[in-house]
Amino acid sequence: MKKLITFLVPLLFTCLVSASETGGLNSLRTDDLSIQAPAEAMKKVHESDSLLKRDFIQQPPMIPHDIRGYDINKNVNSCLRCHSWKNASKWGATRISVTHFYDRDGKQLADVAPGRYFCVQCHVPQADAKPLLENMFEPVDSLKKQQ
Repeated sequence: MKKLITFLVPLLFTCLVSASETGGLNSLRTDDLSIQAPAEAMKKVHESDSLLKRDFIQQPPMIPHDIRGYDINKNVNSCLRCHSWKNASKWGATRISVTHFYDRDGKQLADVAPGRYFCVQCHVPQADAKPLLENMFEPVDSLKKQQ
């Protein structure tokens, strides 16, 4: 152990000295941080009255409307105003799945399970955004007929 420390301390010192001489490490960042770039325009959310297609069996349903301004925090969940079992038929909205009433141990609860309360951890709205990378994903055969 003593030999290892004797070797590592001078090596660390050498790295620190050479980094300070060259101005530190080079960054992979390409943007000049001294200039504030204008914000990108907000993406247009695809609005739809029908369910959006899914590409794999356990994919959570996507949100077919804009959710900008929705409050989802420990005190309130705006999604449940329309999607709760109590209000869904009144608003013509999809009811949340019964799976959202089971906790992580499989125990059925009277209200939405805490692990399922924050909807946007799984469900996302679809925006008119250019893909960051080309996507060659193909859905499973059982879902191809749905399109």
